[in-house]
Formats: sequence, structure tokens, C-alpha cells
Amino acid sequence: MNRLLKNRRAMIALLVLVTATGAWMTLRGPAPGGDLLTATVKRGDFKVIVTTSGELRAPKFVNITGPQNMQQAGMYNGVKILSIVPEGTHVDEGDVVAELDRGPAASALNDVTLAQQKAEAQREQASLDSTLNLSKAREEIHTAVLTLEEKRLAREQSKFEAPSIQRQTAIDLEKATRALRQDSIDYKTKEEQAKAKMREVGADLERQRNRLKIVQDVMAGFTITAPAPGMVIYLRDWQGKKIAVGAQVSAWNPSVATLPDLSQMESVTYVNEIDVRKLAVGQPVALSLDADPSKRLTGVVAAVANVGEQRPNSDAKVFEVKITVVAPDTTLRPGMTTGNAIETQVTKNALHIPLEALASDSGVPYVFKRSGSRVTKQEIETGAVNDEEAVVTRGLAEHDVVLLSPPPDHDRMRITRLENSTAGRPQATGDTGTAARRVKANASPGAAAKPPAKPPATLPAKPSAKPSAKPSAKPSAKPSARPPAAAAVRN
Repeated sequence: MNRLLKNRRAMIALLVLVTATGAWMTLRGPAPGGDLLTATVKRGDFKVIVTTSGELRAPKFVNITGPQNMQQAGMYNGVKILSIVPEGTHVDEGDVVAELDRGPAASALNDVTLAQQKAEAQREQASLDSTLNLSKAREEIHTAVLTLEEKRLAREQSKFEAPSIQRQTAIDLEKATRALRQDSIDYKTKEEQAKAKMREVGADLERQRNRLKIVQDVMAGFTITAPAPGMVIYLRDWQGKKIAVGAQVSAWNPSVATLPDLSQMESVTYVNEIDVRKLAVGQPVALSLDADPSKRLTGVVAAVANVGEQRPNSDAKVFEVKITVVAPDTTLRPGMTTGNAIETQVTKNALHIPLEALASDSGVPYVFKRSGSRVTKQEIETGAVNDEEAVVTRGLAEHDVVLLSPPPDHDRMRITRLENSTAGRPQATGDTGTAARRVKANASPGAAAKPPAKPPATLPAKPSAKPSAKPSAKPSAKPSARPPAAAAVRN
């Protein structure tokens, strides 16, 4: 009976112990870092990659253009494309590439033809007017000559007349002489006027003839032909859309397609203003093709734009980057979409951790480091960062284990700081004189009376403008462990 009671008591005690242990584990929660995801600090080459998508194009090409001088012909709104060969078509020199709508040109031709006919009529009218006016002027001169002869005869016959009659004939002769002289001057003036009028209408007629020739030449260029053999690649308009049937050929830029040199290719991409600071000419690039994901190409950054631009359907400023494709093959075509992985930085034999493990508090970077079942909040110093990982320059060692998410009690954990770390501390601002005045103001009067055991390294003693005649106070027998000025700086 006693043995049975003892066994029963032991079972009750064991049950109580198990219950208490379960309650304690429930209240305590999971062990720090026990069920959380972790990562191991790795050592190896660390690369910073900027990834973008671009488009292949040939830097050397021949433009296929429509008619020139459309603006001189009055076709400011451009001309519509009626037909164009499919993109990628191989053409020979002289082959027809596109046909343009002749409707606007026909209307302009009619207008210019009417203007030329009007100018010809004005020139003919001016010629008739000049002929008539000069004929009248010559007749007036001839009449004035005859009148002068009559007055001269009358003057000679008046020699035997009364003095008054002789005076009157002299006056008439003088009037006739002056009238002939004036008519001669007027004739020369009318002749110059006729010449000026003919020059004016002649210039207008020549202008209309030139316009007619320009319109005729433009209409002759509405059948666009290839200037050289090659593969036709459509151009894009100002909205970024490829030119096709129905598109307008601008009067200011009449190009419709190009004949690229496929022996040289480049990928043109646009990088945001944050990543463009990492790029430089000569950096290696790994290229992939959306059309053939198995193909891998190599390239090198050839040019980085210095000025940003606003691309369509984009709110941020981007910078154009040109990447030369090394050893292109015959399968590459302009317009293909490329994936560009630009290698901007390589750090050899570096420690690195995932970005998920990195956190920051008041400018102090830290990680949650696990050693066995113990988790500490460890400050670290970081280096280069890419899209997935960050370099650790101090604070961790290879094969250390870090948490990828905070532990449950992370709010009560204190950061284990690195020796001589300045992260998170306010930096001194202003000039040296301002900093020195702040140190002097912050130092206590009693501490200032005692000379420091060793001059501060950051604030050298400033020589006095006038030496003191009285020696300074006797230094204390026991020097201060830390100079007051230096303590003020640290505070």
C-alpha cells in the first residue's frame, strides 16, 4: 500500500513538473532566432550590376529619305505614306521603297501654277503700260520741239513790231524752251520708272517659276527609292512609334527608313539618374536577347550622356547609354530587345550578406548575429551594395550566421558597438574657429584653469597674441586622465 502511494505521488509530481515546464515555455516564447530564417556570411568576389533593357541598332547606316524642300513647296503638314515595303526587306540600289500621297502636292502645284500665270500677266501689263507711257512722253517732247520752233519764228518776225509785242514773243519763246527741257527730264524719269516696274514684276515671275520647279521636284520624289543595297529598317516618329502606312513624313525630317551596316551593332538603353553615377565608359556588359534567351553576348559601355532627358511615358529623368556589342553575328537585327547587365564594380575576396539581414538605427548599420542559441544586435561597417547583397568590411567574420528577420525581443536588445566607430554620431559643422569657440564655451571654468596633461590632438594650442607676464597656475600633482577640451569635443 505504501509503495502504491509513493508511485502515485511520484506520478503527480512528474505531471506537475511537465505542466509547469510547458507553461514556462509558452510564456517565454520561442528561443531567440530558433525558428527564424538565417544566412551565412560568405566570402568571394562581389559585383555591383546595373541591369537595364535596351534596343539594338546600327551606329552606321544610310538614310532613305523622301523629297527635300517640302516646306519651300508649302507642304508644312507633311505627306502621308501610301505604301512601304515590309521592314527587313533586302533591297538593291534604285528599288522602290515607299510611295507618298500626291494629293497635297497636286493642290500646291495648282496654286503655284495660278500664281505664275498671274505674275506673267502682270509682267505683260507692266510692259504695255511702260510702252504707252513712254510713247506719250516722246509725243509730248516732239510737240514741245515744234512749239519751240513756232515761238522762235514769231520772235524773229516781231523785230518790226511794237516793243510790247516783241516782249510777249520773247516770253513765249522762253516758256517753250523751259517746257521742252521739262518734258525731256520727265521722259527720263518715266523711263526709269518703267524699268523698275519691269524688274519688280520680273522678280515676282521668277519667284513663281522657282516655286513651280520646287513643287515639281518634290512630286518627282514622292516615289522613294533605295540609295544603296541593304535591309530596310523603319524609323520612329517623335512619339516613339515606328513609321508605317498612313504615317506622316515630316517636312522637316523626311527620312522614312534606314539601311544599317550590320557588321557593327550597339545597344541603346536609358538609365535612371540614381544608377547613372555608377556607370563609366569601358565597363564590361553581359547582353542577352529576348528573341533568343540562350544567346549570350558581350559588350562594353561606349558612351554615357551627360544630360538627362524626359522619355515618353516616363516621369523620371533618364540618361542615354550606348553599349558596343563585341563580335556581333549575322543573326542580330536592329530593333531587337536586349537585357544589359553592366558590371560597375568588382570587390575581390569580400565578405557579403543578403540585404534582408541588414538594418539601421539612427545611422548605425547592424545585423542580428546568432551564435548557438544566443542572438546579439551587432554593429557592422558596410561597403558596396548591389540589388541583393551588401559588402561587410568590419563586424562579421566568414561563416557567421545572421538572421534575415528581427527576433521577437529585438526592441529590448542593445547594439553592440564596434571599437572606434563613429556611425550615428553628429559630425562637426562650420569652420575650425567656430569649433574652437564651441569647445571653449562648453568647457567648465574650473577645468579650464588646469592645463591638460597632454594637448588635444584635434585642437592644437593657439599662440597668444601677447605673452603673459604672470606665470600660469601651478599644475595639479595628479594630471587628469582625459583632457577637458577633448572631453568637451567628445561630448
